[in-house]
Amino acid sequence: MKDVEKKIAKVEGFRVTIRHGRDGRNVRGDKGGIKQYDYERALKGAKNVKDWRDGRFARSFPGFVVEVIKADGKVAHGRTLLTTVRDGYLDD
Repeated sequence: MKDVEKKIAKVEGFRVTIRHGRDGRNVRGDKGGIKQYDYERALKGAKNVKDWRDGRFARSFPGFVVEVIKADGKVAHGRTLLTTVRDGYLDD
């Protein structure tokens, strides 16, 4: 799953943490049999975290949940615009 998290970061411009949907445990980094993140272009910055999470992530990885991580290490709220999340990483 760490490869998926890295691919999402590369494409989308922000870090994520993927967890099991049943109990919220962090998914082991060496978990196999998981398909890759198929998107090559970032979702528009005018969309929010919930749009990305419920659209791209949920369709690609059913049974898992994801947290979008802001540059300061805190979890981004669902209404936060993707451009806001990405801009935080540019400041680093």
